[in-house]
Amino acid sequence: MDFKDYYKILGVETKATTDEIKKAYKRLARRYHPDVSKEKNAEQMFKEVAEAYEVLKDHDKRQEYDQLKASGSMGGNGQFRPPPEWESATHYYSSPEDQKEFSDFFESLFGRKGGFHRPQGAGDQMRMDGEDVHAELALLLEEIHQGCEQTVQIRVPEADEHGLISHRVKKLRVKVPAGTAEGAVLRIKGQGGPAIGGGKAGDLLLKIKLAPHPLFTVDGKDVSLVVPVLPWEAALGCKVTIPTLQHKTRVSIPAGSQTGKKLRLAGLGLPGDPPGDFHVIVKVVMPEAVNDAAKALYQQLAEHEGQSPRPWEKQP
Repeated sequence: MDFKDYYKILGVETKATTDEIKKAYKRLARRYHPDVSKEKNAEQMFKEVAEAYEVLKDHDKRQEYDQLKASGSMGGNGQFRPPPEWESATHYYSSPEDQKEFSDFFESLFGRKGGFHRPQGAGDQMRMDGEDVHAELALLLEEIHQGCEQTVQIRVPEADEHGLISHRVKKLRVKVPAGTAEGAVLRIKGQGGPAIGGGKAGDLLLKIKLAPHPLFTVDGKDVSLVVPVLPWEAALGCKVTIPTLQHKTRVSIPAGSQTGKKLRLAGLGLPGDPPGDFHVIVKVVMPEAVNDAAKALYQQLAEHEGQSPRPWEKQP
């Protein structure tokens, strides 16, 4: 029997990963699918591609095939012969719902129970599901907070009359629920690659990406705002009006606050169940200009309060 180089049929290296094998199979299966391809040998090539994938997608069958490829021999007539007393440990069995036609080479290696069966009729075409399409959608924090509807453009694979894959641009209106987290993936059913032969269309998997915000930072559903305060405001305490996602509000900065002190406003982050919190982070800053009067006051403060903030300078 003729030896079949399954790696060559799929156009992959012998060290190809499972993902690489799957991608190669999908590309070639669409190219040679009898329902779309106009190539003369499309159906035969489709069967060979399916057979190669049947072996290489399965870890155990692939191992056996690699061993056979290395230890089998070619007869004088150029025909491949398995090693003596070869018996597969990974027999192939097909159910009546999943019957396929495999070559003599495949059956001699893995066996087969059941035969190829393809009923005639419009409802019994070779089915192939469409591919999922992955894309990103960048949103403003305010859009994620309120929820929004966006138009997205995606490139969808489709096969031409010769089975060759090309892409077309497709526009969709997508609803993003309020409080959707950055990195979340929205699945839009049936909006991916088209199916063949009555299969199921692929889905659009839309990953949410958050655009940088000039004021707020986000961690999950929690939102933070850095609030600069002057030294005397931090020392004496003060009230500051700050923006949040919902509205402006007044917060009290406690006396003696240091840079990095965090105040929590429960439930004022992104919506959810439960909603996130809003964090106020204090940052003590020096005024940009210091006049003579201010310098005199600082000098008085230095003379009155001489304790160093540096731990290595403190007296034991």
